[in-house]
Amino acid sequence: MNENLSGHHARIIGPSGAPLTLDSLPPANTKRWVIRRKAEVVAAVRGGLLSRTDACARYGLSDEELQIWQRLVEAHGLMGLRTTRVNQYRISEDS
Repeated sequence: MNENLSGHHARIIGPSGAPLTLDSLPPANTKRWVIRRKAEVVAAVRGGLLSRTDACARYGLSDEELQIWQRLVEAHGLMGLRTTRVNQYRISEDS
């Protein structure tokens, strides 16, 4: 297993099936969050490439926002991240 000195994985397989590294993640100043970029951040956290705290700090996300992305991917796959369908895929507070 590839690991860097901090104990995080140096590379994982991203949502498209291609390798994903810290350098290939969306830029920290990303303003336009398309499905692919959201999915890459979710995959990076799930795969141990970034911690939740690091991802939120890097991208200026709230922990709640990142949790919502993760829940949508788990429940509906990548299409759950479509902002135009957010009401269709909305997860109740009880989930």
